[in-house]
Amino acid sequence: MTLDPRVTPSNGRVAHVSLEGEVEAERFVKGRWMMVQQPMVNITDTPRGARVSQLLFGERFLALETDEGFSFGMAERDGYCGYILSGALTGAEEATHWVVAPATHLYPKHDIKTAPDVALFFGSRVKVTGERDRFCRIQTGHYIPAQHLMPVKARFSDPVGIADLFLGTPYLWGGCSRWGIDCSGLVQAALAACGLDCPRDSDQQEASLGDPLPESAPLQRGDLVFWRGHVGIMANEIMLLHANAHHMAVAYEPLDEAVARIGAREFGDVTSIRRLPRLGAV
Repeated sequence: MTLDPRVTPSNGRVAHVSLEGEVEAERFVKGRWMMVQQPMVNITDTPRGARVSQLLFGERFLALETDEGFSFGMAERDGYCGYILSGALTGAEEATHWVVAPATHLYPKHDIKTAPDVALFFGSRVKVTGERDRFCRIQTGHYIPAQHLMPVKARFSDPVGIADLFLGTPYLWGGCSRWGIDCSGLVQAALAACGLDCPRDSDQQEASLGDPLPESAPLQRGDLVFWRGHVGIMANEIMLLHANAHHMAVAYEPLDEAVARIGAREFGDVTSIRRLPRLGAV
């Protein structure tokens, strides 16, 4: 059986101990859990290679090897493997809250009139160390408006509502934030916020999410529509919400128009439509 390199923590030199006997490597290691310490960082397929995904502030990465400024390993979020700039990582801390606004600012003081140092994005994870004047102090010493945070175990119940938070976000191959996002990154962010495990890429999502619908079944909010290399989520029985290179943004589009355009110019015919399980708020 050929292992998918996207989710196989091995690069030939080093591999995770769980793969001993399954892959060839010079060393098998347990690795060390690290945490992203900047707003976002690219995961690339090789050192200085192409972006295949991203991680956000506070997300964890199992580093198996560090060499010439890059760490090879695996993202905790979805098991995606690749290379990250070592300087973007620090020792892992236990998060208490996550960012639920499309973006938020890190203020040096608990005062909205102070100049914020940097922004964090939806899905970022932080450790709250104190609260004052409707601000939460986090592990860096910065302050975030309390309205923009929820406890790490809190979840939503409507993936489409979450995807709508990204409306107008620029399209970015491999992106996963309000700064830039791609089609499967949008679906992953929406589903993860509702407590549903979701792999990174559209082919992985099509193979593992929900149940296939027959062609004659009426569509409903939350159904996923797949093409070979593309995915979108239905806002209702007519409108598709998706990050796409045609609009170069997250946009609504009538499904019939998307099917005609994509079929003629991009990814061919729809390969499947899948319905997710009913979700409830936690």
